[in-house]
Amino acid sequence: MVRHGETVDNANQVMQGQTQGRLNDVGIRQAQQLRDKMAAVPIDAFVASDLKRSADTARILAEPHGLGVDTTPLLRERDWGAFTGRYIPDLKGVAWSDDIESLDALMARAGAFLDFVRKNYAGKTVLAVGHGIINKAIQAVYYGKQMREVERMTNCEVRILEL
Repeated sequence: MVRHGETVDNANQVMQGQTQGRLNDVGIRQAQQLRDKMAAVPIDAFVASDLKRSADTARILAEPHGLGVDTTPLLRERDWGAFTGRYIPDLKGVAWSDDIESLDALMARAGAFLDFVRKNYAGKTVLAVGHGIINKAIQAVYYGKQMREVERMTNCEVRILEL
């Protein structure tokens, strides 16, 4: 499991949510460095969020393997509703709006992604590129932990889950 490379909005501390996002130069370099580091690692399939920033990261990582990238909305970032597009430091102490994806819905989607991988990629090594919060939720479901117990992933960080 990988978090996408840094985006323009990451660098500017803007809440991206389910917007497409665009890798910045740093994010492209992060993905290229990880690609080079993982070029010899046997990977059978690449799966990414259908949002541009994750799909672009996955395509860079897949280059030396000669594989395409399957996308799924199950790996999309949390839907931040009215918080989307806002400057993150300005959101401290602001009451959450009703249109933010609930924690229950997020965790259900995380579990559905794990089931999706088990069903569609049984016995295969899969590199999945997602986003900070959904990746955290997937790990929380996988390990049977609370979200707050899972450490935040940095851009292009890798975590290994064995299904």
